[in-house]
Amino acid sequence: MRVGKNKVKMNSERIAAILPAAILTRLALTGLLCLGLGGCVVGPHYHKPSATTPAAPNYKESPVNFQDAEGWKVASPQDAMLHGNWWEIFNQPELNDLESQLNINNQNIKIFFENYLAARAQIREARAQYYPTVTVGASATRSHTAGTASSSSGPTSGGTFSEFQIPADITWAPDLFGRVRNTVREFQANAQLSAADLENERLLEQATLAETYFEIRGQDALQALLDATVKADAELVELAKTRYDVGTDTEVSVQQAIQTLESARAAATNVGVLRSQYEHAIATLLGKAATDFTMPVQPLTVAPPAIPTGTPSQLLERRPDIAAAERQMASANAVIGIGYAAYYPSLTLSASGGFASSAISKLLNASSRVWSIGPSVSETIFDAGLRRATIDQYIATYNADVANYRQTVLTAFQQVEDYLAQTRILFTEIQQEQAAVTAAQKAYDLEKSRYETGLDPYLNLLTTQTALLTTQQSLVDTQIQQMSGAVLLVEALGGGWDASQLPTTQQVTQKPPQDQRTIQK
Repeated sequence: MRVGKNKVKMNSERIAAILPAAILTRLALTGLLCLGLGGCVVGPHYHKPSATTPAAPNYKESPVNFQDAEGWKVASPQDAMLHGNWWEIFNQPELNDLESQLNINNQNIKIFFENYLAARAQIREARAQYYPTVTVGASATRSHTAGTASSSSGPTSGGTFSEFQIPADITWAPDLFGRVRNTVREFQANAQLSAADLENERLLEQATLAETYFEIRGQDALQALLDATVKADAELVELAKTRYDVGTDTEVSVQQAIQTLESARAAATNVGVLRSQYEHAIATLLGKAATDFTMPVQPLTVAPPAIPTGTPSQLLERRPDIAAAERQMASANAVIGIGYAAYYPSLTLSASGGFASSAISKLLNASSRVWSIGPSVSETIFDAGLRRATIDQYIATYNADVANYRQTVLTAFQQVEDYLAQTRILFTEIQQEQAAVTAAQKAYDLEKSRYETGLDPYLNLLTTQTALLTTQQSLVDTQIQQMSGAVLLVEALGGGWDASQLPTTQQVTQKPPQDQRTIQK
């Protein structure tokens, strides 16, 4: 830090030595006058447009409206919301560990984080236009001219001449009508938009990980079911062979039993395809090579918890995609102001000075000083409608962003209602399927006893056996769908994020730490 301050001090001393005090004084006075005149910022003031929101105090598909549904869980209090590490509500330690790894190593999140830092850097680029640009240099030239013949004025002699210069230039365009200020506001809104995009991507990756985790656990449950079915079918094959050997059954029954067994084995083998793909997907989400990642087998045994949904009026402050859409409108509004500033004149203040001498030994003498100072004003008086067309384009872009914001809000409410309905309906469906599995199991046990005693043929047992496996598989599939729906509901509610976490304009304007501004190796 001390070295940096010394460099600034040395540069200031050099400039002061090159530019006479009179130049600096006049430039400073002119700049102060311009600042006094530069309080005008043209363009429309930004006001967040309204959006269609429900008038009801609760969601249409909210559990509070279905308390008569047997066993349906209602979060308490009804206006409670998720905060922080939302996945912990599922009470899965393994999932908690995976989510903590994702937040550090997921490469998609890193992409959006770097985009956010780039957006913040653009603010500092825009703010640099508030200040003068100072350049210094040095040059040396040596030239030769030949002599001329005698004329009415007499002969001239040629020679070789040298010239040494140390020039310095200062240029400044005061922000009289807010072009720079609107540019800064545009980039500040863009940086906040990028921050919201980052959080939206983080939520998407977190939800994808949780959903994939429950998909794997569902495949493990399906694998356990099919493995048990294969074991039971193998026993039936042996029973059919025994009955055939003693003459109480036919060879057709034996072959049917073998066919049923092999079909179950093929189905059990096929489960490994999806499970492997889900496992590889989780490795990629965690920033790991799929070759080096393995998840242990653990069948799905949990049901989704009661998820606090809050109230519809809170949703606009809970979703990062809505915050991003709103910041996009603010950015577009600032761009309109930049367009209006083109109607006004621009002022440029410039000053130059330094030393120039034909002898390097006299270069820094007072007599070698040169300087100039002067303002310039320019304004476009005819552009064939270019500025008006440009503003019309910016206004159309802003209006499109307003429509996008309102559509984002509508989509958010649709998604919440969709997944609330899905979670509630699947809860009832699972109860019904569990009853169907119980009945199918009882029918299978009864028919197996009848087959063993010779009262019914194997074909009857095969029918009940197929019905049992179908209902069991349907139950597992619905349980997987229910857990995925719960995760998607959390995502639709915004996870644990809220608008208070969006960085302020002051925060996005600050320079980030040094470790965030180094090239990654």
